[in-house]
Amino acid sequence: MHTLSSDALACAERLRHGPAILVSVEQGQGSVPRENGAWMAVFADQVIGTIGGGHLEWSAIASAQAQLPTATEPWHDEVALGPSLGQCCGGRVRLRFEPISAQDRERLSARLLPTLHPVTLFGGGHVGHAIVQALAPLPFAVHWVDSRDGVFPDHLPNQTNTEHSEPVHLAVPDIAPHSRVLIMSFSHAEDLDIVAACLQRQRERHDLPLVGLIGSQTKRATFSRRLRERGFGEDELQHITCPIGLPGITGKAPAVIGASVAAQLLMHLYTI
Repeated sequence: MHTLSSDALACAERLRHGPAILVSVEQGQGSVPRENGAWMAVFADQVIGTIGGGHLEWSAIASAQAQLPTATEPWHDEVALGPSLGQCCGGRVRLRFEPISAQDRERLSARLLPTLHPVTLFGGGHVGHAIVQALAPLPFAVHWVDSRDGVFPDHLPNQTNTEHSEPVHLAVPDIAPHSRVLIMSFSHAEDLDIVAACLQRQRERHDLPLVGLIGSQTKRATFSRRLRERGFGEDELQHITCPIGLPGITGKAPAVIGASVAAQLLMHLYTI
């Protein structure tokens, strides 16, 4: 699933009313504030997005706004963060400055499309809601599944879609390849069926990098016993992450769990 980020949507809308300079990180070497592809759109009276803040961003904004009235062609600037700007990062950044206007909106909508990584979330309870909110500004496309009617909010983040599935585990075969799966339905029986369906899919396709189950070590032990009875081996059971969330974060408020799970997903994303 690909969805325009809120910054990209804001940029496309703002271009209806005036031109801008699109400043993007074309190449970074060493320690730099943002990754390649990070961008900001500099309008005469507004900046949307960020290339990392600090003196680098302030200097780039000043340069872009100075050239905005007359610029017609892209240009580049190579910056050594330490010698040139006095920043302690120590790296080098090559910035691209590109004049953009309303006629570029469609092209930019495709170009600024973020790479979103699929997450399938089973469970529309309080923790499910908190996780969806925690993931909203992050690079994840959330597919949110529940067997009950009326559990999803009317307004969803851009990158979230919902599915009603009864029985709920029948949604597993059709979730996006390479999804990270989070399981927290209202019922332990449903949770068990979803985990079993995920392990069966992993056995057949090897395309679910994370199967996370909310709960405790006791719940994990109980589920492991029942899954063995269903024919799953020890190596397959090792693919289950339970409890979910970062170790050491012991708070059980939904927002705390949401933040912990979001951080765990980011760590998993950037370390495999």
